Amino acid sequence: KLHSDLDKGVGTVKYTLSGDGAGTVFTIDETTGDIHAIRSLDREEKPFYTLRAQAVDVDTKKPLEPESEFIIKVQDINDNEPKFLDGPYVASVPEMSPVGAYVFQVKATDADDPTYGNSARVVYSILQGQPYFSIDPKTGVIRTALPNMDREVKEQYQVLIQAKDMGGQLGGLAGTTTVNITLTDVNDNPPRFPKSIFHLKVPESSHVGSAIGRIRAVDPDFGKNAEIEYNIVPGDGGNLFDITTDENTQEGVIKLKKPLDFETKKAYTFKVEASNLHLDHRFHSVGPFKDTATVKINVLDMDEPPVFSKPMYTMEVYEDTPVGTIIGAVTAQDLDAGSSSVRYFIDWKNDVDSYFTIDATEGTIATNELLDRESTAQYNFSIIASKVSNPLLTSKVNVIINVLDVNEFPPEISVPYETSVCENAKPGQVIQTVTAADKDLSPTGQRFSFRLSAEASNKPNFTVHDYRNNTAGIETRRNGYSRRQQELYFLPVVIEDSSYPVQSSTNTMTIRVCRCDSDGTILSCNVEAIFLPVGLSTGALIAILLCIAILLVIVVLYVALRRQKKKNTLMTSKEDIRDNVIHYDDEGGGEEDTQAFDIGALRNPKVIEDNKIRRDIKPDTLRFPRQRPPVEDNTDIRDFINQRLQENDVDPAAPPYDSLATYAYEGNGSVAESLSSIDSLTTEADQDYDYLNDWGPRFKILADMFGEEESYNPDKVT
Repeated sequence: KLHSDLDKGVGTVKYTLSGDGAGTVFTIDETTGDIHAIRSLDREEKPFYTLRAQAVDVDTKKPLEPESEFIIKVQDINDNEPKFLDGPYVASVPEMSPVGAYVFQVKATDADDPTYGNSARVVYSILQGQPYFSIDPKTGVIRTALPNMDREVKEQYQVLIQAKDMGGQLGGLAGTTTVNITLTDVNDNPPRFPKSIFHLKVPESSHVGSAIGRIRAVDPDFGKNAEIEYNIVPGDGGNLFDITTDENTQEGVIKLKKPLDFETKKAYTFKVEASNLHLDHRFHSVGPFKDTATVKINVLDMDEPPVFSKPMYTMEVYEDTPVGTIIGAVTAQDLDAGSSSVRYFIDWKNDVDSYFTIDATEGTIATNELLDRESTAQYNFSIIASKVSNPLLTSKVNVIINVLDVNEFPPEISVPYETSVCENAKPGQVIQTVTAADKDLSPTGQRFSFRLSAEASNKPNFTVHDYRNNTAGIETRRNGYSRRQQELYFLPVVIEDSSYPVQSSTNTMTIRVCRCDSDGTILSCNVEAIFLPVGLSTGALIAILLCIAILLVIVVLYVALRRQKKKNTLMTSKEDIRDNVIHYDDEGGGEEDTQAFDIGALRNPKVIEDNKIRRDIKPDTLRFPRQRPPVEDNTDIRDFINQRLQENDVDPAAPPYDSLATYAYEGNGSVAESLSSIDSLTTEADQDYDYLNDWGPRFKILADMFGEEESYNPDKVT
């Protein structure tokens, strides 16, 4: 209520109100000055209001007193319950924790005025979750209330917490929240096998390294506390198997370390131990954190491929061994209960494998081609063995065949075949050490011997000294050598090997005489050095050779000019009879007039020599046909033959024909020598003309002609 001392109660004073909430929350009676709240107030929304009041004259509207300020404070009442602003909550605590172990702390907020009464004083309590957990009423700290809570028994707990104001008294307001508590795992449980014996069946054909079975130990713990390590306890069969841990399932995976053989051993028994990797020292007193179980493995019999007696075969054979020679054998057996026969064959991969064959039943290997060690010293191929009862079951083995050497190549010098000797060399001086090489390979190592050939042993120039260690020295035998007398020497060296049969070869070494200094250092071995002692330098020699070349060019030019001039003179000379045309005013005497003029001077001897063509003049009269007489031996036939012979003698068309040949130049003679029979010792009747057939096609007509006369001679018909 507002009141001014100037207010006499006659209605001359008017009260006004301004500030926070004036007109909306608060109002004033202008006549009496009473202030009223026109709506509900909430301290939690606005705890106080600041207002200004003033008394004004009703008539003049002028302030009667200065404006005064006052504060209206809202008094709190318990109208707000406690609230958990962050709930619900999630908390955890390790299992097996002792009583009173800290779990979590909750906090409730009350919007009421904590300075006025007990409206904001909160007390905590557990409505649900006992007897496992407890809470401090003032602080809200949650702790374990029971010892040895086991996660493996119960892992999740839901606790209901209440916060109540007014100190928890009757009439106070309350709020609740939920705390979800999880027991975290600790390694308080050892691994345990669910059974003491595990039985496994494994085929004997299982591969080494393959998994043949799984066993599992159970550990109720979680995470790393449940990680298990498996180990095989040393004992029966432990060296044939291995065990590892599957990280995803924590199972023990048993693997094979060595091959199994049903025929050798049918069953194995060993123990496996399972233990935790991460131990907790607080629970050592519980007992050992490991367990043991027995594993029994039964080997199953399988149809297996044949087994070779060796993992690899090595054989030897001499080169050039005859084809079909047996050099060795491989052996494979079927070890199964019902033993089956085995067949062998070569695993063909390339043409090299064709050098050998194998007997399919016996497994013997023989040569199929001639072998050459210098071409291929070793052969490597595979042999496959298969069971007759099941050809799909095969096994393979490598075979290495070494080709042994036969002494078939002679040794040769392995150093260059040319060396040098100084002009001032002394007797017994070694000018070259030679070694030998042999394409053959001796199993004990080759031994070579060196000597001079027989024709060189008597020459006093050089000798060969055999050092008996597969080397020899070329030594001088005289005092000094002269390049002017002899620049090159050829020394035949005979080399023999020590194998059987002994092979030898003669190798010719070229020894060049060189100019050397007093220390034996070669100064020069070329031709130019021979002239150096005369006193001519290299430049002088070049100048001399250049002058000689110029003189030769001048002589060649001079000779060429002379020949050209002589040729022109002959072409223009009027005395050249080959270019003259001679005219005659009288008629010649024809072919029979051989004395008219000698035309041999007009013929070119060279042309005449090249154009030696025989010109036969054949008569125009046709040759009478001739028939071969019958072979009957009677007088009529003889008379008929004689008649025909006389006709041919007088027939001008019968060969030989007359020919006219003019010879203006004498030839070089005939390769067939003389054809004349003037010097013949026999008569024409006794002459044998069969040799004309051997003179070639040019004498074929002559051979046929004389052959016919001989065959048709009536005196020879019988």
